[in-house]
Amino acid sequence: MSKAYAHPFTRTDRSPTAIWWWTLDRVTLSLVLILLLLGFFFSFSSSPVAAQHFSPDPFYYTKRHFFFALLTAAGMIAISMLSLKGVKRVSLAVYAVSLSIMAALPVIGHAAKGGRRWLEMGPIALQPSEFLKPALIVLISWMFSEGQKGKGVPGVTIAFCLYLMSIGLLLIQPDVGQSILITVAFGACFFISGVPFRWIIGMLATAAAGLVGLFFIQPHFRNRILGFVTEDGDKYQVNSAKAAIANGGFWGKGLSEGVAKKHIPDLHTDFIYSVVAEEYGLWLTLIIIGIFAFIVVRGLAKAMAMQDPFRQIATSGLYIMLGTQVIINVSVNLGLIPPKGMTLPFISYGGSSMLALGLSLGLILALTRKRREEVEEDDPSKW
Repeated sequence: MSKAYAHPFTRTDRSPTAIWWWTLDRVTLSLVLILLLLGFFFSFSSSPVAAQHFSPDPFYYTKRHFFFALLTAAGMIAISMLSLKGVKRVSLAVYAVSLSIMAALPVIGHAAKGGRRWLEMGPIALQPSEFLKPALIVLISWMFSEGQKGKGVPGVTIAFCLYLMSIGLLLIQPDVGQSILITVAFGACFFISGVPFRWIIGMLATAAAGLVGLFFIQPHFRNRILGFVTEDGDKYQVNSAKAAIANGGFWGKGLSEGVAKKHIPDLHTDFIYSVVAEEYGLWLTLIIIGIFAFIVVRGLAKAMAMQDPFRQIATSGLYIMLGTQVIINVSVNLGLIPPKGMTLPFISYGGSSMLALGLSLGLILALTRKRREEVEEDDPSKW
């Protein structure tokens, strides 16, 4: 076959698109796209109930979910094509813009659910903290890796400053859930960077003291905790979610046959897991959890095999952040922890969350792409 009619993705093709395809982690990309499709499919069950008080169109949220899913997939693929230098530049830009908007939220932000976390832009409300998370992980990983080189760059100090600025603005909103998630990912990056173990112990002690302090000085956080642990606390959503899960059993009630979901106000966002459990059963929720577990565990294994400290730390931190968010969401649905206002990645409805998760996975795919030296080591003819 002549070169003019050659397939664009042959091994000998040196075009940027072909190189991107052959160096990409296609397994992770495929699984994330499957999760996006599942989320869109589940929205047909949740949208009619969620939309009845907001729109005459029962599939209002389904249509929006599809729109955001397309943007997420496109954005994830575009970000995955970045070079390592591009990853750093994009993360720095996203962090700077997100932090600036968060600083202005007390004045221009939209108040809802006990916090001022959203910036309204017409029909869309963006939550800048969602985009700040992956950008912060990449930047602190960059700083930790620079600090390891011992060339006079105060990487650890800069990383802590970036982290503290982010946490400070999150607690002003207030958003304790996102603060905990970022702290877990930051601590993981700190640990992976090879710091002395006593520093990790010190950070854990500081974090525990911070949570205790928040309990006494932050009424919103204290009310959430007391409402969860006391008998007369407000557990309506959690109890409804647990009832939905129990009602579904192993095989579920069938598509759109769920009853308990009608009593869950946030069924399409924070509690989509319980909707899936009621209508499709335990078997499907276990498959979804298994997909997430496979993505994260496989991703961490690949990250630990990397030789570049920056890629290793950043990839691990992003995967740990993804896994922690899944654990938090499922734990809330099972009634194991207080509600955190955190979505199930790629499954729940939520424009900011879905787009930011697309950014996170796009960064992961860009960081895990095989670089020239790795491809040549496997087979020089493939580059």
